[in-house]
Amino acid sequence: MLTTKNYKFWFCTGSQDLYGDECLRKVAEHSKIIVAKLNESGLLPCEVVWKPTLITNSVIRQTFNEANMDEECAGVIVWCHTFSPAKSWILGLKELRKPLLHFHTQFNEEIPYDTIDMDFMNENQAAHGDREWGHMVSRMGIERKIVVGHWSDENVQNKIGSWMRTAIGIIESSHIRVMRVADNMRNVAVTEGDKVEAQLKFGWEVDTYPVNEIAECVDSVSVSDTNALVDEYYDRYDILLEGRDPEEFRRHVAVQAQIELGFERFLEEKNYHAIVTHFGDLGSLKQLPGLAIQRLEEKGYGFGAEGDWKVAAMVRLMKIMTQGMKDAKGTSMLEDYTYNMVKGKEGILQAHMLEICPSIAEGPISIKCQPLSMGDREDPARLVFTSKEGKGIATSLIDLGNRFRLIINDVDCKKCEKPMPKLPVATNFWTPQPDFYTGAEAWILAGGAHHTAFTYDLTAEQMGDWANAMGIEAVYIDKDTNIRDLKKDLMLGSIYYR
Repeated sequence: MLTTKNYKFWFCTGSQDLYGDECLRKVAEHSKIIVAKLNESGLLPCEVVWKPTLITNSVIRQTFNEANMDEECAGVIVWCHTFSPAKSWILGLKELRKPLLHFHTQFNEEIPYDTIDMDFMNENQAAHGDREWGHMVSRMGIERKIVVGHWSDENVQNKIGSWMRTAIGIIESSHIRVMRVADNMRNVAVTEGDKVEAQLKFGWEVDTYPVNEIAECVDSVSVSDTNALVDEYYDRYDILLEGRDPEEFRRHVAVQAQIELGFERFLEEKNYHAIVTHFGDLGSLKQLPGLAIQRLEEKGYGFGAEGDWKVAAMVRLMKIMTQGMKDAKGTSMLEDYTYNMVKGKEGILQAHMLEICPSIAEGPISIKCQPLSMGDREDPARLVFTSKEGKGIATSLIDLGNRFRLIINDVDCKKCEKPMPKLPVATNFWTPQPDFYTGAEAWILAGGAHHTAFTYDLTAEQMGDWANAMGIEAVYIDKDTNIRDLKKDLMLGSIYYR
């Protein structure tokens, strides 16, 4: 289900005709070599497409408007090889609607000490031209990413590749459609939010359907299709009967298989990419969707519990941004549940009733069928596992009433010290940076929610760049965080973003 366009990024080189045709020939030659080497690096998730050198107002404007109209163009990379008078770029920059990266590089890595002359200086003056261009972009207040360094440097190439994923998230954000099955959990504040403002800011469409409308789609799934999916479950996962009758256990699993098929068909038919449910409004569904939701998340759908549509959209966004990433470790909705406060072993146990995505699992994944005190339905089947170790980020998009804020916390995921044989849910255990106590205080001070969109595969910088492109505040909680400075940052943010 997780499909996006075959995105490409346009490489636009700035220059002028002051130094003659031979200079322009070399400019084009150099930029073609850079594009070819970037594509050959294997470090970029998308192809870079060379565009003819931009030297006039009309050509720049035309090129940028062509980029706007090209559905496969996910962003524009600009490099000013020689001096490029920035007033020529004004109309094009005013009309550009695609993500923008300023690549501050030059063709030669080293000054050619023995042969350098004024012809070389005039031709190779990115140090000059990029500053002129950067001034104009800053004066116009246009959001962009700046990457500095030689184009052959793998670190520089990785930075460009990282930004490409953010740019795709910016483009794809406007395509995200969230289906709400029932409303938010009653009397809960943090899962609420202004859906109209979210569509204005992020492009998200958030719609509600009566639960029984989707339940009818579930009921229409044939027995043969359901049994075929159950067989797939039994082949793929460990089955933990734990004393339950095998036939009765399989019937409970079949309910989830039918829900998965029905939900997926409904989502595909209506063209939605994320879903929220609520245990308090299940209509004629026999079980709270558990295993079914976990499988849909693994396929690329976003999910938010108790009606949390902001988390559902963010999970979908992150899955889009990490699509095709080599050695990806996974993305999921998670919830802060309970603490370990033993000195030196502090951390937060992350879980939820059922719906954690198995993409973050490490080791065996099992199916359990356990009672659930909420929802007043049959014992739901769910996938149970522990999560990978490693670094990740937990994000919380909150509505402060007059604006949105994205909180981004670097976290260190660890193995739990001891097994938890009586806990029948998937878990993750992490310590927030900079440490448990500062991290928890900072999260609460910033207004962070108990639901998070979590990933091992993106960085705080990438998500902060996305927030900047959306025009919202990004709050970082990381190894450098201290409460005194964070309070100042939040105060300044409240002034700037009001």
